[in-house]
Amino acid sequence: MSLNSVNTNMGAMVALQSLNRTNEGLNTTQKRISTGFRVNDGKDDGAAFAVAQAVRADVAGLNAANEQLGGTKGILDTALAGLTKVSETMIKVRETLVRLADDTLNTDQRAQYEAQYTALRTQITNFIDDATYNGRTLLSTTAPEGGDIATTRNEAADTYTLTAVDGAGTLVVAAAPTTAAGAVSALADGGDFETIQTAISDALNTFGSDSRYIDSQISYNKTKADALESGLGALIDADLAKESARLQSLQIRQQLGTQALSIANQAPQTLLSLFR
Repeated sequence: MSLNSVNTNMGAMVALQSLNRTNEGLNTTQKRISTGFRVNDGKDDGAAFAVAQAVRADVAGLNAANEQLGGTKGILDTALAGLTKVSETMIKVRETLVRLADDTLNTDQRAQYEAQYTALRTQITNFIDDATYNGRTLLSTTAPEGGDIATTRNEAADTYTLTAVDGAGTLVVAAAPTTAAGAVSALADGGDFETIQTAISDALNTFGSDSRYIDSQISYNKTKADALESGLGALIDADLAKESARLQSLQIRQQLGTQALSIANQAPQTLLSLFR
């Protein structure tokens, strides 16, 4: 049985509740459209927001790891560039040693080749000393510039260690031999030249492998970050086409709800006609 009262307007109450629900839905839809996210904060969906924050932290960690790996790659590339120049210089060192092994050289000729050898040895030392990047080098085991480098490789802060070599002690040929016999001994199996050449080759191989690993890790981190962001988008991104259609529907419902509330508020006015 309906109640004819100016104190209690049930129709207005129902219309107001419906309009409030419509306004809440409209606010939610406008929030999604303006931000592009279905889940903006914990109020929208606490569980999804917590997962999203964890994924965002992983992506940030991967990006930070790649920045560190980029710096490490710079150190590696510099070391490889220095080693390559050293290896190229060793070709000339061998040529000079072969000349010095000739016992028919006169004193002046031998002195000239010894000076040439000494200049090449100085070049090798300089290449090793100059192979620094941002104050660090892998061609020295002496701190603080040299020494092994443990670089961060992923978002969990796991590390990959690059082992430094003692460039000055193992990659530089001995002083120029002063006799033909000394030059022959340097070129012999197990001699100074072969020992240094082997050490240079080993260092080139090791650092080359390290460089390939760093490149692969950077590429993997980028791919993983993209995958995480794709999953994150599926979790919290708003379907803007759907939200656009919903927005239009809610705007119409809002207009109708406002009109319905206006009509319900006018209902008590009809009671005045009973007193005329």
